[in-house]
Amino acid sequence: MAVEERDLHTGYMTTGHEWNGIKELNTPVPRPVYFFLVLTALFSLGYWVLMPAWPIGVTYTKGLLGLDDRQNLQDTLKQAALGRDQWAKKIETDSYATIQADPRLMNIVRQSGRTLFGDNCAACHGFNAKGRPGFPDLTTSSWLWGGDPAAIAETIRVGINSTHPDTRVSQMPAFGHDQMIPSADVDNVVAYVQTLSAPSTANDAKPGQIEAGKTVFAATCAACHGDDGKGKTDLGAPNLTDKSWIYGGDRQSILNTVWSGRQGRMPTWESRLTPLDRKILALYLFDQRATGQ
Repeated sequence: MAVEERDLHTGYMTTGHEWNGIKELNTPVPRPVYFFLVLTALFSLGYWVLMPAWPIGVTYTKGLLGLDDRQNLQDTLKQAALGRDQWAKKIETDSYATIQADPRLMNIVRQSGRTLFGDNCAACHGFNAKGRPGFPDLTTSSWLWGGDPAAIAETIRVGINSTHPDTRVSQMPAFGHDQMIPSADVDNVVAYVQTLSAPSTANDAKPGQIEAGKTVFAATCAACHGDDGKGKTDLGAPNLTDKSWIYGGDRQSILNTVWSGRQGRMPTWESRLTPLDRKILALYLFDQRATGQ
């Protein structure tokens, strides 16, 4: 049976518990602890009275202050919707030029466009819009179907080689695989095409190969890419004179393209993005290219 006794050093009674010669003292609880306990109890009581707190059947006590986080959230969303309606209507109705001249609207375009691009386009074109093999870099001036906002918006709407009835259609024939031109002409035109964006590669060509390739290009490729190789946006034929290559600008990549052909695809977004979203996205992409971001 535990025996209580008074500790000679502190004067406190023991609890009668002892472990390895160490006796437990029955010391009083410090008064500050009682103070904070009372303060906490008073705070809790005040909170129960002033704030929504207790469930009562299908509802709850509203509190004397009448605060309601759900209502506050609904009010905030309502105000945000009203604000969105105002700028959304302006973006929907104003011309591209008018929107681009309005710093406030363009700030909204950049914020909303970044989200739209990340949610819908980044999977193919990358989060920085610089593309990857098979998907074009959208931060340059090399746009297959035109790079002004209206042209971009139309491409987004109908897609390229998509299921949309008005889709943009383009295809690079398989000149080598389908034996449209001899293998020697394929090699020659590949060598010539590479010099259009990298003139120094002419030094690596065989004697007379560049001139022969130029002749093949004029007879076979110029109808789509133009006599100067700068492409045609009405046909979706890329510019071959810059350094922007969708499938690679090295000799082997160009050879693969000429030999096997290409037919890139972009889905139609008409049924998945609203006209407002497509317009914002087009303005955002044009702005990204213009600012070099």
